[in-house]
Amino acid sequence: MLPGHFHICLFQPEIPQNTGNIGRIAAATGNRLHLVKPFGFGLTDKNLRRPGLDYWPFLDLEIHESIDPLLEAFDGKIAFFSKFGQKHYTDIPVDTELLVFGRETSGLPEELHKRYRSSLYRMPMFHPNVRSLNLANAVSIATYDLLHRRGLFSE
Repeated sequence: MLPGHFHICLFQPEIPQNTGNIGRIAAATGNRLHLVKPFGFGLTDKNLRRPGLDYWPFLDLEIHESIDPLLEAFDGKIAFFSKFGQKHYTDIPVDTELLVFGRETSGLPEELHKRYRSSLYRMPMFHPNVRSLNLANAVSIATYDLLHRRGLFSE
């Protein structure tokens, strides 16, 4: 992981293509990717590796059996993404260390919504019939926004 960068967590990801794309984003930006089990695919799934192209070996990846030890390790410097968040993703504190994204089909569990209510952030949807963004797109938006606000764009 590069200095000044952060961690991205996918809670029980279900779609291998999304996880592969997010792995590529994490590798390209120098952020560590955490995957919390169970997954909706195997780690050898060709649909996981294909979107990451030949960048998968450069990914800083950690696999977790449970999310609780990971959350405890970051001691409150966490942002959770949910359509139920009351704050905008651009309001995430710049010193946040972990971005947590939920399952593609059901998001984060209610227990995390309750426990971390003040750390829930959302991305606005401007059409009333569109419920959410693609997970890989949401991770991209949040990742590059936080990197930009940390002043890490030097190119």
